Amino acid sequence: MISENVKAILDKLPDHVTLAAAAKTRSVDEILEAIDAGVTVIGQNYVQEAVAVADAIKGKASLHFIGHLQRNKVKKTVEVCDLIETVDSLKLAEEINRRSAAVEKTMSILIEINSGREPQKFGIFPEALEELVKDIAKLEHVRIKGLMTMGPYTDDSETVRPYFKETATCFQTLKDNPISGVDMEILSMGMSGSYKTAIEEGANLIRIGTRLFGLR
Repeated sequence: MISENVKAILDKLPDHVTLAAAAKTRSVDEILEAIDAGVTVIGQNYVQEAVAVADAIKGKASLHFIGHLQRNKVKKTVEVCDLIETVDSLKLAEEINRRSAAVEKTMSILIEINSGREPQKFGIFPEALEELVKDIAKLEHVRIKGLMTMGPYTDDSETVRPYFKETATCFQTLKDNPISGVDMEILSMGMSGSYKTAIEEGANLIRIGTRLFGLR
């Protein structure tokens, strides 16, 4: 089933869009089946799960951290992940920089945007983005590669379109006004119920779990 689901989605994706398999709670066997079917990015929400699959997928797929990252979990995350999608503060970026320097690594990150400006959610508000990007860009062992947003939780993909659109505008603004040390390459938006809308609004990385693996 996983193989068929992966291929069905990949067959319909534009060439410029990358599929990340959101693999929270999934077994190594399930993840490897997705990779064998064509998935090139695995996303993990929890550090312990990222650590558990890192060796099995090494050389087969990139490992992205897509959950909220606590500073006391940065060390392990830096050691096993290729990209952290959920950086939303200078303090977190500074800890990533410190831990990356210790292992002589430059960590690729995305800045998480709270496009819905929801106080209970993580992510930086769009109006504070430029200042944060400029501050993080000064860190030697961190490299900003783009932006990520979750958008409000809803089954109606049209409801989240304005939030995807605003994040895409932020992305384009930073791309049009380059900041030294920043590469605006990745716009990560959209999940199982909203990825088509996200792609229409400019996403080039989508994070899909349920539509690949089935219900947990």
